[in-house]
Amino acid sequence: MNRFALFATPILALVLAGCSSTGTSQVAQAPVVTAPVVAQPLVPSSAQTVQQARLTTNVSSGFVDPAALSLMTAKDSNEANSAQFYALQFGRPGAPRQWAGDRGTTGSVAVGPYVRVNNLDCRDFTHTVKVNGQDYVRKGTACREQTGNWNVVQGAA
Repeated sequence: MNRFALFATPILALVLAGCSSTGTSQVAQAPVVTAPVVAQPLVPSSAQTVQQARLTTNVSSGFVDPAALSLMTAKDSNEANSAQFYALQFGRPGAPRQWAGDRGTTGSVAVGPYVRVNNLDCRDFTHTVKVNGQDYVRKGTACREQTGNWNVVQGAA
């Protein structure tokens, strides 16, 4: 007999023995347990942060001509606030953000590029409001405070 056959025969037998089966086996499955659903506290999202900041970006604090403000309804002011905030926060320079309120009152907010002033992000803005066919324009510069609120730092009637 050759040496290879003497060496390979026991190894082959071990390999084949590992593949054989002497019967069937059953695997016990553990019961499936589901955990009860527990309500988790709400974590403030970035959308909530934006909403909080928007509420304090108030058109009555220099973003809109005071003459127009006296003619605007609550809905007009809310729409103007929202447009002002989103234009300052996310707007492209020169791309006006339009808004519409009650009884035909409309407006638009255009912003310039971001500039850094005293470690704050600032932008020039032009907010035009049309009430009863009359245009009211307010131009100024607003800076975003560390709280996320935008405040007018320079304005012209």
